[in-house]
Amino acid sequence: MKETPLSNCERRFLLRAIAEKKRLDGRQTYDYRNIKISFGTDYGCCIVELGKTRVLGQVSCELVSPKLNRATEGILFFNLELSQMAAPAFEPGRQSDLLVKLNRLLERCLRNSKCIDTESLCVVAGEKVWQIRVDLHLLNHDGNIIDAASIAAIVALCHFRRPDVSVQGDEVTLYTPEERDPVPLSIHHMPICVSFAFFQQGTYLLVDPNEREEHVMDGLLVIAMNKHREICTIQSSGGIMLLKDQVLRCSKIAGVKVAEITELIQKALENDQKVRKEGGKFGFAESIANQRITAFKMEKAPIDTSDVEEKAEEIIAEAEPPSEVVSKPVLWTPGTAQIGEGVENSWGDLEDSEKEDEDEGGSDEAIILDSIKMDTGVDISDIGSQEVSSHYVAQVGLKPLSSDAPIVLSDSEEEEMIILEPDKNPKKIRTHTISAKQEKAPSKKPVKKRKKKRAAN
Repeated sequence: MKETPLSNCERRFLLRAIAEKKRLDGRQTYDYRNIKISFGTDYGCCIVELGKTRVLGQVSCELVSPKLNRATEGILFFNLELSQMAAPAFEPGRQSDLLVKLNRLLERCLRNSKCIDTESLCVVAGEKVWQIRVDLHLLNHDGNIIDAASIAAIVALCHFRRPDVSVQGDEVTLYTPEERDPVPLSIHHMPICVSFAFFQQGTYLLVDPNEREEHVMDGLLVIAMNKHREICTIQSSGGIMLLKDQVLRCSKIAGVKVAEITELIQKALENDQKVRKEGGKFGFAESIANQRITAFKMEKAPIDTSDVEEKAEEIIAEAEPPSEVVSKPVLWTPGTAQIGEGVENSWGDLEDSEKEDEDEGGSDEAIILDSIKMDTGVDISDIGSQEVSSHYVAQVGLKPLSSDAPIVLSDSEEEEMIILEPDKNPKKIRTHTISAKQEKAPSKKPVKKRKKKRAAN
């Protein structure tokens, strides 16, 4: 699955916010996200959370034969995995360019900087040495993977304990943790990576970019440094040209951030060691809340609810009472009234059977009264196919039909319309209604009679 790109609106919004020295999560330009370190039950297992970016680190060891050119040194191996659980864009079983770059950077940061004494991992020169393997799994991706991975790797190495061994002649004895206490690794220093994102060709600088900021950045500068301000490695990507002053400023910022992170790591290790000695809850069990199955406890914000009733009473007292609106009826015509405003028809469209009945009623109507003006302004055409009788006229309140008004005769089958002009001596006009039986019967005979009468006239 390909990664979803940012839209042009989001890109312009982010760049404009960065130009105004603002970030989406409310941080300042040089601020790191919150770092949380949790340890597992076994030694060498930890989870590091950098904001929403979460990395699991696990260290394991085994006795292997050393390399031919380095017979008295142990072996360090680092492996970072990007699973689809972290982000849908990561493809399983395939090493992307990002994964290769991150693995190489971790090796340069931790192995090439000699942060671990590899000679202390030798058991028998040329025969048996310890191979330390560091596996890092990205659990959630929200930007700045390399910083979170470097912190997780060094924390897992500091927390790890290897089994104790003894050598008697050619025999190598491996002791269990119950027989002898495990031995920690010999660590000289703790290198930590700090990432700097550059925007608009190096004009603007951000520390610890998140995922959205990484989409719009022009270049990335990663500086690995320890608390003694010793630079372990530097890597620049993105193809931007940086000045010497920019690199020096980034190195000073990295020194401050590394000192803060190192202090946080040391405190977390001390707290874990203290809890393990006291026999209390340690590891991931400490993070599990009571009566819950979630793996991590949620941060709870304290809320003062002591004076809720008093505040509610004050708000109700200050609020204005709602205005009482009484609908007055509107008299359109005598005998009718309207209260309120009308709304749209909520009954929906007519059903098919109702439409057919309405069409049949309209087609069988023989006499249509048109162009009649009334005092109420109601058009007679708006009334459906109802019977227009003297009773209906009296009930609605319409004027009686004048003798001078033309009468329209309509034949629905032949679609003819004849207008009869009023004579000087008006005759009585009868309004015939069609019953249900006449509707079903064919209307050919009445049509012929009408035509004969018209011809006679």
